[in-house]
Amino acid sequence: MLQLIDVHTYYGKIEALKGVSLEIGEGEIVTLIGANGAGKSTTLMTICGITPARKGKILLEGKNIERTPPDTIVSRGISQVPEGRRIFPYLTVMENLKMGAYIRKSDSKMKADYERLFKIFPILKDRKKQLGGTLSGGEQQMLAIARALMSNPRLLLLDEPSLGLAPLIVKDIFKTINEINKVNGTTILLVEQNAKMALQNSHRGYVLETGKIVMEDKSENLLENDAVKKAYLGEN
Repeated sequence: MLQLIDVHTYYGKIEALKGVSLEIGEGEIVTLIGANGAGKSTTLMTICGITPARKGKILLEGKNIERTPPDTIVSRGISQVPEGRRIFPYLTVMENLKMGAYIRKSDSKMKADYERLFKIFPILKDRKKQLGGTLSGGEQQMLAIARALMSNPRLLLLDEPSLGLAPLIVKDIFKTINEINKVNGTTILLVEQNAKMALQNSHRGYVLETGKIVMEDKSENLLENDAVKKAYLGEN
């Protein structure tokens, strides 16, 4: 579904991605792990066109998108849940969801999609008229994911979905991520600081260090890799 081929991304003169290559097959959950500052969020921003690649290719279903505006990328089936959630705090839950559906204002299926999301996130149905900024951290993360799903993406990019959440809430979030993948068939690229949780809930993984992919394998194999255990799983 998605390929990055020798992608280089810069912030001014600073090279953040130094020839990143990865691929994601349709229906997969693929995770990208690495230390803070490794370039994980930059990779997602580059895919979305927010921080455009200066070199390399990004192919969505075989077609180049590295020079495509971000709004067009959304309309072509990629949606991102940003780090820190970034919901609209002074809009209600319903208004936040409507913002996620801005590319499909005349779509007659929107009402059915609201109900589908309320089945996945029943707490949001109870909070429909509540301002986003008054929700708990876990509820805001659910809203951010639901908002992204309102564009009907084929590929969902998740940036640190467990950030700042209690362990029990994190388990619920990852349960929902797996449900979205299995029930909806949505392909997912997951960036996650909690490497163990990410690898336990994905099919394959890539390890990113200072802007370069240094390792890739099935997630189950990365969980057993001694270097990964030492660097990212807190095991000696």
